[in-house]
Amino acid sequence: MSTSGFVVQRNGRETTAEELAPLAFAGYAHFTAMQVREGQVRGLDLHLERLRVASLELFGQALPDDQIRSYLREALKTGPANLSLIATVYSPAGEFTMSGTDIALEALVRTGPPASGPQGPLKLATFEYERYLPAVKHVGEVAKTFCLRQAIEQGFDDAAFVDRQGRLSEGSIWNLAFWDGTAVVWPDAEILGGTTMEIVRRQLERLGVPQRVQAITLPDLATVSGCVVMNSWTPGVAVNRIGSVPLPDAPSFLELLHRAYQAEPLTSP
Repeated sequence: MSTSGFVVQRNGRETTAEELAPLAFAGYAHFTAMQVREGQVRGLDLHLERLRVASLELFGQALPDDQIRSYLREALKTGPANLSLIATVYSPAGEFTMSGTDIALEALVRTGPPASGPQGPLKLATFEYERYLPAVKHVGEVAKTFCLRQAIEQGFDDAAFVDRQGRLSEGSIWNLAFWDGTAVVWPDAEILGGTTMEIVRRQLERLGVPQRVQAITLPDLATVSGCVVMNSWTPGVAVNRIGSVPLPDAPSFLELLHRAYQAEPLTSP
């Protein structure tokens, strides 16, 4: 299927509505999301690793990286140079796959208009919530979208999650990062490590910027010098409030994260 230069492809070829219909009711799959610029991607190795590791976790097997790359190339052939792309891996057997049974994995690639994230700053409402299989970017997460809707109804822009130990972990579709004035602080909690987060971490290391992983609770927010959210859209959107706690502006922190992200080379699939 193709609309205005954007595509939905199954296993590297155009798909039909009949083939897509069963997926509308499927809930056992995982995916990665990326921004394509001039036909290239930052952190391609991280996206491939994410799909490979998640497939091994959910299905006990994985599609070869070269096969995934061929599907990405095919999807980019006729599209615009700049776009958003989601690659989903699933089994036609769906959630009824028996453990230990040989199954076929398939890949669905969808492209759409490019995205750069909201302008910010954002206000985040807090919810006690822990994702199941947090290290896997899996589909069908009704709770995080429900929390987002509740946050908006409460006058916030988005949601931030607090685990049972009182630690801030992540946002609805975001990783959190904090600034202490000198170092970048990543939350110590069970989270989905985003590809943009990993890009920023390795580029900060190359730039010699101090980083550490530390538990951050709501009372700890009074001591931080800045906070952002990041995802495949952007390496940083400022956060000026979490729950009832106001957070200071940190333009230098925001600039640092964007600089680190831009230092990551673009790669062709």
